[in-house]
Amino acid sequence: MNEPHPLVALIHAVPTAPVLAQDAFAREFPQATLWNVLDDRLLTDALAAGGLTDTLRRRMLRLIGHVLDSGAEGLLLTCSSYGEVVDTARNLWGVPILKSDEAMFRAALTGPFERIAVVASTPPAVPAAVAQLRALAPRVSPHRTAGIVTALSEEAATADQPEATARHLADALAAAGGTDADVVLLAQYSLTPAREALAALLGVPVLDGTGTAAREMRDLLTARSAGSVAPATTTS
Repeated sequence: MNEPHPLVALIHAVPTAPVLAQDAFAREFPQATLWNVLDDRLLTDALAAGGLTDTLRRRMLRLIGHVLDSGAEGLLLTCSSYGEVVDTARNLWGVPILKSDEAMFRAALTGPFERIAVVASTPPAVPAAVAQLRALAPRVSPHRTAGIVTALSEEAATADQPEATARHLADALAAAGGTDADVVLLAQYSLTPAREALAALLGVPVLDGTGTAAREMRDLLTARSAGSVAPATTTS
């Protein structure tokens, strides 16, 4: 790292994401100085356009360029909808750039887990997470196959306490036959506050995107500071 408190930028598409990301970095990488950039029209405009357009991709690249050209030593893009833009950005800037959930998926695929559970409270989050897991698996763990079970609890989205959210997710996982999972992945950042309660209920590790991203960013920047030539990121 170039300084004791490396500047890490976080680009968000929803107003609740900065607090969750800041909490995760405070827990996992407190040395980092965080720079939050919010464009709360990113998802609305993508929805109105029926998906990402070239105009929206350029807009995200401008945001990425703004923070990296202004001195950020690493970047986490917390919005999964714009993850594909990261692949382009990695070819343009030589610093660690992470997609929202790839560190979580990589940790699950490279860990000692034979059965991975993915839980969510909104229907689109489940297939999106599973698709990313399956796309990443051949790259990071080509010689092993982990089973995947999914569970959806829309009641968890309206629960007013983390413990209630965790209970709804645990019930949905039991109904899906996933109580034998070795690790549980939270498919949305909004579920992060329920991580500890869900782990206590299930008795297995529960991974969230923000926490694993913060740990991976810490490790990547530490390696760069030590002069390691390991790649800054891997694509998914």
